[in-house]
Amino acid sequence: MPHELVVGLIAGGDYAIRKAVEFAEDSINQGWLDLQEHNISDKDVVVGIAASGTTPYVISALKKCNDNNIITGSISCNKNSPLSLTSKFPVDVVAGPEFVTGSSRMKAGTAQKLVLNMLSTTTMIQLGKIKGNKMVDMQLSNNKLVDRGEKMLVKELNIDQETASKLLQEFGNVRNAIQNYTK
Repeated sequence: MPHELVVGLIAGGDYAIRKAVEFAEDSINQGWLDLQEHNISDKDVVVGIAASGTTPYVISALKKCNDNNIITGSISCNKNSPLSLTSKFPVDVVAGPEFVTGSSRMKAGTAQKLVLNMLSTTTMIQLGKIKGNKMVDMQLSNNKLVDRGEKMLVKELNIDQETASKLLQEFGNVRNAIQNYTK
């Protein structure tokens, strides 16, 4: 089974995105078990994210990754946190105290999201999924993205919208359409 490019895991599983799963982040075993469900290997990179840098679920998962020669990174908002000291490539974004104590979604969460956006964009560039400044390997999973792909082809190949639409249908994505286009 092929790996997905990016997989997001959260202590407590997908359910925890909508409802709190109390004490899930305190588990020192579940993070590694969750990674194993995705066939983690030394060909992967695992980035642990914890605003405080002290979350056992994340730290213990990175320790197991280190033990298994899996590259580790981290994003924390406390310099030299236990998470940062565990990870091989830590990013410490010191955002300062939250306006509402205990609500790390404000400053820390926003800062971490900015770092994640930079990491994912840089990864896409390094993997060659960008041509110029355009994401040519995007999934055409809704009308907006299909329209965007057609506009890229119109501009890149100097063709009309109808031809661009046919190319996308035939080749499945912008990159393949550009590579296979013949007048």
